[in-house]
Amino acid sequence: MSTPTSTAEIQRRVRIALSCAQVFSSLGNGSTLALGSILAVELSGNEALAGTATTALGLGAALSAVPLARLAALRGRRVALGTGLLVAIVGTFAMVGAVVFSSFPLVALGSLLVGVATAVNLQARFAVTDLAEPHQRGRDLSLVVWAITVGAVLGPNTGGPGAVLAAAIGMPAHAGAFLISAAGMVIGGAIIIVFLRPDPLLTRRRLDDAPPVARGSHSWAAGARIVASNPTSLAAVVGMIGAHATMVGVMAMTPLHIAHHMHDAGSPDTLQVVGLTISLHIAGMYALSPVMGVLTDRLGSRTMTVVGLVGTLVAALLAGLGAVHLPLVTVALVLLGLGWSAATVAGATMLTASLPPSRRVEAQGFTDALVSLVGAMAAASAGLVMGGIDYLGVGLAYGGVTLLALLGLLTLARRDRIRPL
Repeated sequence: MSTPTSTAEIQRRVRIALSCAQVFSSLGNGSTLALGSILAVELSGNEALAGTATTALGLGAALSAVPLARLAALRGRRVALGTGLLVAIVGTFAMVGAVVFSSFPLVALGSLLVGVATAVNLQARFAVTDLAEPHQRGRDLSLVVWAITVGAVLGPNTGGPGAVLAAAIGMPAHAGAFLISAAGMVIGGAIIIVFLRPDPLLTRRRLDDAPPVARGSHSWAAGARIVASNPTSLAAVVGMIGAHATMVGVMAMTPLHIAHHMHDAGSPDTLQVVGLTISLHIAGMYALSPVMGVLTDRLGSRTMTVVGLVGTLVAALLAGLGAVHLPLVTVALVLLGLGWSAATVAGATMLTASLPPSRRVEAQGFTDALVSLVGAMAAASAGLVMGGIDYLGVGLAYGGVTLLALLGLLTLARRDRIRPL
């Protein structure tokens, strides 16, 4: 059995490897978020399908979360995360094909496969907790989340450099952004395969003398039973769902709202404004993650999840009510990212701390799948809301979603007397 010193050294290497991989692998999601809704409308000719790319991203994450968790349980985190990024790389090339061949179906397919990278990024934050000390789980988790900042912020702004690259090789301008994304994912995958050794989950199992994992385990149903049987786990999932649904719903329609607003104003700089706004939003999501992690460890995960939901609620209402003022919308998107960050870091920490190691991977896979599925549904419904009652309705509708989640979390805490974690 490893000594505490050697375990700490393994954890340090795991933290560095996962953080470095996240920097590069997150490029694809940022590009797809920024360009996906615009491409969907351009290639389909139907604004009701504006949320297709974001919906497909969420579905890709939802459909792959449990299989990736199962693969992690059987073969370790390194194999699972590396396999997920390989699938996402194929997705970025499908997005290139969508641009080259003006194909709306390829936008949907490419976004679906790129969404697997979202599942990888989500499971990476749990991977870093496998060997983390209990009093440092929030900090370690948040550092891996924070590492996404660089790639996620640069992703929406790869349109300009991508256009230069595309022109140099004779391709349409939008294709270049996805080529850059593919390169980032290749680097991220290589880092995981080469440097995530020894595997943190397999090491955890050896330290705990855990029995081998049965091949028929790790299903949606098994994960759901684990979460539902533990009130603290259930509260964590409710909090993460509420924050994620609202973040995705409002964010997915913001590029289209900006495009409408700037077209009416006669401005030609739509892509630059969209890229800047989404970049600032994503910076809000990830840049202060270490702060959220430290606050989670100090104040308790339940308290910080509530803080995150309150921030998300205020942001959604501000975005909707301030729709005609783009600077106000940008402020709302930054606040939306901060609220999501607090609820996600604290919720994931709460979920991990509430369960023994033998039950965590199943619950984590189910939670990631459910959160991503709800996000996909939010993106799809946001397009319908946007088409019916415009951006104001999007802000008000998803603000209501956050309020319901907040009330649900507080009700669970009161009824079941959940102690702070």
